[in-house]
Amino acid sequence: MSADCYGAPERQRMMFTLYGDKVSGNCLKVMWVADLLGHAYHWIDVDVVTGEAKSPDFLAKFPMGQVPAADFGDGRRLAQSNALMLYLAEGSALIPADDFARAQMLQWLFWEQYSHEPAIAVRRFQMFYLGKPENEIDPALTTRGQAALDQMQRHLAGQGWFVGDGLTCADIGLVAYTRVAHEGGFDLAQWPAVQAWVGRVEQALGMKG
Repeated sequence: MSADCYGAPERQRMMFTLYGDKVSGNCLKVMWVADLLGHAYHWIDVDVVTGEAKSPDFLAKFPMGQVPAADFGDGRRLAQSNALMLYLAEGSALIPADDFARAQMLQWLFWEQYSHEPAIAVRRFQMFYLGKPENEIDPALTTRGQAALDQMQRHLAGQGWFVGDGLTCADIGLVAYTRVAHEGGFDLAQWPAVQAWVGRVEQALGMKG
């Protein structure tokens, strides 16, 4: 998909430095929005597994000590994945024009960080990247992750996208860890509406087809 398809005016495209780790869905979703809307950025790898985001040099720029983080080269710096997505997507069709639809999008982004990512992403990280055996992983992560996927299944059983009739930041935010949920032991075949939605979002982002 082109940037023009999603309504990003040329004057709103920007250049920046994006710090992140491609094992992190939070970092990837910012990269996907930037790519989709035609923003130019220089990617700098920050290894989250070895704790590079906690180094003195990084903390001097980004005191939160987390990625993704962006430096816009004019003294402005910004962290937190959803804040970055929303900033980059301002003025595009990824943010609904209707006030209530925009609030619905924000609702799902808040839910993603509070009820989805802390279970699915954490279990995936412990299982896939740290190689922890099942008996060392908190079973509550499985319960909470399944509940999150159940919630998504119920919502998507009646519609193709999380908000409205097309791709928004809500879909991009939620797909980042949902598409790799199997790496945390969640088989999306159990949630067919979610699995189909993942395919639609990946296609819209140019990952398939």
